[in-house]
Amino acid sequence: MSAVIHASVQMELPAEANAVLRAEMTPQVAVQALLAAGRPQDALTLLARLLPKRYAVAWVCQCAREQALSQEDRAGASLAEQWVREPSESNRRAAFEFAHAGGYKSLGAWIAASAGWSGGSLAPAAQETPVPPPEHLTARATVAAINLLAALEPAEFDARRKAFIERATSLLQAGGGEA
Repeated sequence: MSAVIHASVQMELPAEANAVLRAEMTPQVAVQALLAAGRPQDALTLLARLLPKRYAVAWVCQCAREQALSQEDRAGASLAEQWVREPSESNRRAAFEFAHAGGYKSLGAWIAASAGWSGGSLAPAAQETPVPPPEHLTARATVAAINLLAALEPAEFDARRKAFIERATSLLQAGGGEA
């Protein structure tokens, strides 16, 4: 199964989006095809899954850096950025715990979750038996964070989301796609 089709299935894209996709498409072509078909949310979802996790988190952090964020949102973004710079288990755990403590209710929590769900265990730190996150959870958090970032200016939501998507499409080629 191609990376594009695998990512589409994993992210549960609707039939209308899957009708646009072809197994032989490169990740960049697939995302552009969804945008051209007027399916920006599906393009965002596919893009977030096809990017390597570290690239996806770095992308969200880069988009967040340019926004006027609350102190809580900046704190979550800072933890995610720390993980991007040094993807250690302790940095991942700090981002995960921040997102979890915030109940995934803020933009900062979703940015932190993008890093926190990148690996390791979702179980409490004291639990010996690890509970690894499903492979697509970083992409889910990335999608939520990008949509929340776009919604910071509701009247410009569509244009902002599209600009965020276009910024990351070059990363697909650089990262080679992950799926």
